Amino acid sequence: MVKRGYRKERLDRGIKARSDDIFAIASWRETLYLILPRAAVIVSLLAFPLLKDVLGHYWQNVMLITCTIALLALSWDLLASVGLVSLGQALFFGVGAYLAGFLSRTFGWTPLLTIPASTVAGALLCTAILFPVLRLRGIYFGLITFALPLLMMRMIEATKILGGTEGLSGLPPLPDITFELYLVITAALVCAFGFKRLMDTDYGLVLRAIRDNDRSVLASGINIQWYKAQAVFIAALPGTFAGAFLTHHYQFVGMPAFALDFSILPLTSVVIGGAGTFAGAVLGAFILVPLSEVLRAFGTLRVVIYCSFLIIFTIGLPEGIFRFIERKYHQFERVVPLEEVRA
Repeated sequence: MVKRGYRKERLDRGIKARSDDIFAIASWRETLYLILPRAAVIVSLLAFPLLKDVLGHYWQNVMLITCTIALLALSWDLLASVGLVSLGQALFFGVGAYLAGFLSRTFGWTPLLTIPASTVAGALLCTAILFPVLRLRGIYFGLITFALPLLMMRMIEATKILGGTEGLSGLPPLPDITFELYLVITAALVCAFGFKRLMDTDYGLVLRAIRDNDRSVLASGINIQWYKAQAVFIAALPGTFAGAFLTHHYQFVGMPAFALDFSILPLTSVVIGGAGTFAGAVLGAFILVPLSEVLRAFGTLRVVIYCSFLIIFTIGLPEGIFRFIERKYHQFERVVPLEEVRA
């Protein structure tokens, strides 16, 4: 008597069997298996601006805020990958925002000039500000970054520079909401994939080594101070871009650019999404910010919900949602027939 049996195997078994680190693709099914999750995310984000008549202007603004928080979360994640735990992403955001407002008001530049100029100049300025404290590690570096945005706010308030407490208003806007959406979505995608690619290179290997054991890296003759400064500059770019972008979106910049929300939300997004993955930082922002808008009616109770989320995910899912979903995706199985056997 001949009967056929069946067994289960993981969908990625063929890929894992041939190469675990470098994917060796042998069929269109395996290619689709690898590309589909990434393609689905990219297509969904790029299609969102086309749904303005369905979703309305309100949720388009929510998407803008979500992408800016995602950029700040990516900035935080890159700093953490070098061992620099920041508690003041608002520094990057505020510096980029005020530089954009200053250049626009003083020189009459259009947003297409002020945004890139403020992004690069703001990153350089933030790097110069943080350079003296790069030798600090752990909570000491975090406390300095936490205090700097507050210092900036009090300095502007006391000296009345850059508009003082009233800020700078009447700044030129970007062309339209669709252009703004595509600009900020593209920036978030480029940063997410670019940072991931950067950390997979030899340069990224040095940065991770500084995080894991900076004394060993220093003993090998590498100038870790210089590498940390480069990491701060690269990490500051998405933060200063986010600040400059929102300045022209709202046509206003003021002391709220250094608000604590721009430090807390990125950190919480990374914790929820998963640190060290970059995609997890974006996922966390896309969960937290829309949820925040839904819960806006609860007022200050939202802070309690933020803290609850932070505690729940830190204790219950410390790896983050992205790593959890990624692991489950690679555990999908299919039923395949065995060779014919005789009973």
